Amino acid sequence: MKGLSSQLEDTGLEVIDLQEYSAFAERCLHVRDVAAQVEGLRRLTRAFVEDPDNILQELVNAAIDFCGAESAGISIEQEHGTDTNFYQWVATAGNYAGFLNATLPRYPSACGICLERDRPQLFRVSQKFFDIMGVEAPVVTDGILLPWHADETRGTIWIMAHERAEAFDREDVRMMQVFADFAAMAVRHQRQQRSLVAQASGAAAMAMANDLAHQINNPLQSLTNLVYLATQGKSGDDAKLLGVQLSEELQRLSFLVAKLLAIPGDAARAR
Repeated sequence: MKGLSSQLEDTGLEVIDLQEYSAFAERCLHVRDVAAQVEGLRRLTRAFVEDPDNILQELVNAAIDFCGAESAGISIEQEHGTDTNFYQWVATAGNYAGFLNATLPRYPSACGICLERDRPQLFRVSQKFFDIMGVEAPVVTDGILLPWHADETRGTIWIMAHERAEAFDREDVRMMQVFADFAAMAVRHQRQQRSLVAQASGAAAMAMANDLAHQINNPLQSLTNLVYLATQGKSGDDAKLLGVQLSEELQRLSFLVAKLLAIPGDAARAR
C-alpha cells in the first residue's frame, strides 16, 4: 500500500485497498432504514424490467440515497479508448451530476487501480489531481470504489463525500456491492437484448427480461416480507435479529446476481 501511495503522491490521488485498511473496519457511522433499503432495491428491480435504458442512472441515484453520498457514478472502460480518453462516466448523480459522459485518462486513475486489484477501494482526490486534469470539481475527502465486470466490459461504481473525512463504512460497501452486481447485470442484459432484437427476436428478448426479473424478485419479496412483519410487531423487538435476516436476504440477492452473470453468453442468447 505504501508503494502505491508513493507512486500516486504526485497525482493528487490516494487509493487504499480496504482489505488492508484495518481502520476502515472499525467505522460504524450510520443507522440504517431497513424499509428504505428494501424499497430502493425494489425500485431498481422495476427499472431493470420497465426502463432498462435508465437502470445505471437509477443505480447511482440509489447509491446517493442509501449511503448518504454527495456524489456517485459509474465508469466504464471504452471499447476503443485511448490513453487520454480511456474511462467514461456513463452515469452520475449529486454534485458530480454535471460530469455525465466525461472521460478520464488511463493514468492517473483510481478506476484503473480498483480494476487491477479487483476489490473495493477507499480513495481520496486532492485539488492537485483536478489541476492536472484541467477541470474544476469538489475534492473527494472520502470515497468508495468497487469494480464490476460484464463479459469483456469492465467498470467501477463509486460514491464520494466532499467535506467529511469519514463518510462511509462497511455497510456502505455491502450495499455498493449489490449496486455493482446490478450494474454488471444491467450492462450484460442490455447487450443481450440488443443482440436478440437485431436478430428479429424481440419476443425472445422480452422473455429473457421477464425471466431474470422474476428470479431477482424472489429474494426482494422475502426482504419485503421481513420488513412487513417487523412493522406489524410480528418479528419481536429484536432489531439486531431483523438486521441479520436482512443481511442474509441481501446475500441471497448478490448470489443470485452473480449466478446470472455467470451464464455463458451463448446460453443466454439461446433463451
